[in-house]
Amino acid sequence: MKRNVTIKNGELHLGGVAASALAKEYGTPLYVMEEDVIRRNMRAFRDSMKEFYGEGLVCYASKAFCCKEIYRIANSEGLGVDVVSLGELYTAHCVDFPMEKVCFHGNNKSEEELRAALEYGVGRIVADNLPELRQLNEIAGKMGKKAPVLLRIKPGIDAHTHSFIRTGQIDSKFGFALETGEAMAAVKEALSAENILLLGVHCHIGSQIFQVDPFVEAARVMVGFMADVKDQTGHEMSDLNLGGGFGIRYTDEDEPVPFAGYMGPVSQAVKETAAARDLRQPFVLIEPGRSIVGEAGTTLYTIGSVKEIPGIRTYVAVDGGMGDNPRYILYQSKYDMLMACRAEEEPDGAYTVAGKCCESGDLLGENVPLAAPKQGELLAVLATGAYNYSMASRYNRRGVPPVVMTKDGKARLIVRGESLEDLVKNDL
Repeated sequence: MKRNVTIKNGELHLGGVAASALAKEYGTPLYVMEEDVIRRNMRAFRDSMKEFYGEGLVCYASKAFCCKEIYRIANSEGLGVDVVSLGELYTAHCVDFPMEKVCFHGNNKSEEELRAALEYGVGRIVADNLPELRQLNEIAGKMGKKAPVLLRIKPGIDAHTHSFIRTGQIDSKFGFALETGEAMAAVKEALSAENILLLGVHCHIGSQIFQVDPFVEAARVMVGFMADVKDQTGHEMSDLNLGGGFGIRYTDEDEPVPFAGYMGPVSQAVKETAAARDLRQPFVLIEPGRSIVGEAGTTLYTIGSVKEIPGIRTYVAVDGGMGDNPRYILYQSKYDMLMACRAEEEPDGAYTVAGKCCESGDLLGENVPLAAPKQGELLAVLATGAYNYSMASRYNRRGVPPVVMTKDGKARLIVRGESLEDLVKNDL
């Protein structure tokens, strides 16, 4: 296993805390986040932006993992955040996150969300379509405000990733297409709108991308479009948001590029294209989410039944499943797993890890190499910090597990698990 995990006396340790101690104190299933890993990743993006580009802002993508504590950490590390809902925005507001460093995304923002963004003083509202732009202009007028806007552009870049998570091509629910002239028409309408302040443009070409070239090409296309806008309208936009999508290691099959490996070539492309087109160097924003919290997270489960079907497969059932990690049933996402208290033992076979939801497809992985799993033992699923807690459901009326943060041999609860009373509190 290429992943850098900490094993002491044969047992997995997370942020200096033994997996067995975490399970004993907080129960399972349990989401565990390592604070040092999160901060190290935030600093790597922040420092690479400063080193290779200069003026810019790293915005943590909230959808990967959202709670009050992650916003506190992002703020303390000097990051901005992007939010995609009133819930995410309100969570940031609850911890006094500086709203001028917030980007508000979404392809179907409600009037309530747009109004809240303006009331809170969000720094950038990313307009996705003309109806939204027009509605925002109207709301801002009634409130006596100017709405700071970025237009989401589809640059037409093939991100070489899963079709469900490609977002930069023409056939996408997000943004304005370049090829059809839609993007330029949106720019002209934004410039003519009395209550819109057009700051710049935004793109996002996909997720879990391991190639650097798509990001470089997207940067060239977007800066070129900014130059076209200047040529056609005389308006020189200041902001260029290049989104996120940087890949992480889920298994040994994945080969992520170091953060600086993205920022170096992308920064060069932005600077060169801007200079060639007589454009002022834009203020660049990026939006890493998974690449900040993904590998910082581990989910601990307790094994229940181990059921062998001779000649077919052996099922290892855990006390969680698709409710706390739906990514396998959605994307067939693979994860490294290990026996938490026998972490150095070599696998003795390949197993199907199943959840306890009443669905045949409730699986966390198939053909997973494990070391002779037994009932009552702890199973650790690695790299679950992104899109696990944030996508969790209450299917079969199972509560969402708690989240703990570990650092320097200590653990603290940052999100309480849902109790039985929590599950019925909204019932009438």
